[in-house]
Amino acid sequence: MSEEEKINQSTDDGQPSTGENKIVEQPQTQNSKLQTENMEAHHPHHVTHKKEWTEYLLEFLMIFLAVTLGFFAENIREHLSDNSKEKEYIESLSEDLKVDQQILSQNISSIQSGIAMMDSLIIILDNTSSLSGNTGELYYLARLSPRLQPLAINDKTFQQLKNSGNFRLIKNIEASNKIMEYYNTITLVRLLESINETEFTQYKTAAAKIFNPEIFINTEGIGNEIKRINGNPPLRTTDNELLQELSVYAVYMHGTKKGVLDADEKMKKAGAELIDFLQKEYHLQIR
Repeated sequence: MSEEEKINQSTDDGQPSTGENKIVEQPQTQNSKLQTENMEAHHPHHVTHKKEWTEYLLEFLMIFLAVTLGFFAENIREHLSDNSKEKEYIESLSEDLKVDQQILSQNISSIQSGIAMMDSLIIILDNTSSLSGNTGELYYLARLSPRLQPLAINDKTFQQLKNSGNFRLIKNIEASNKIMEYYNTITLVRLLESINETEFTQYKTAAAKIFNPEIFINTEGIGNEIKRINGNPPLRTTDNELLQELSVYAVYMHGTKKGVLDADEKMKKAGAELIDFLQKEYHLQIR
């Protein structure tokens, strides 16, 4: 059978010719080729592709830069916070020092008065010839002149700085040293106050042998006040040895009071200088 007859026979049977089959299948072949080409074109970006070392270096540098910037930012924040706290502590400390100036002024005045009265007490005790005409004054001076009011400074902020460990916030070394020197002065004052208390105990032992307790009670006024009494009430004894013993203790206390006075005056001066220094160094507003 010839080729032409085979073709005609296929056509007559209702089946597509070979030529038609080729025309239908050709687009599928082209699509497969395109898909293959596309896959080959994308092959370099497959997940198994290895990064260049420069890419790793760039990533490392970016992470390092981010961490470094974060570190510096945190340090700057802490620095600003510490500076703010330091300024607050200095302002509070400055206010405490101003209160101290008032307290020290009152204490100095009281000690000066006590020293003057103790001078008079010693003079009377040492002049037995004029004793009978001055017993009233002696009762008053013997009761009041030994008194010494403990210095009650306002060290609230200083104690906070020490107890909280925040003294490190005072970065100005000169300011830190001056603050410590000022508050260390109170150690000497407390020592002298302690010595005065010991001497006062000895003084009272001697005074108990000389003065009438009922008359001592009569010198007491309202609250803690000591007042003068009328006339010249008698002493329990005018024994010269006992009078001289009391006078010796009075002399001891007189010297201790002068020591406290000197320490208070130095502390007051140091406090005034410290206030002025802090105002200038930290640009504090003068109130």
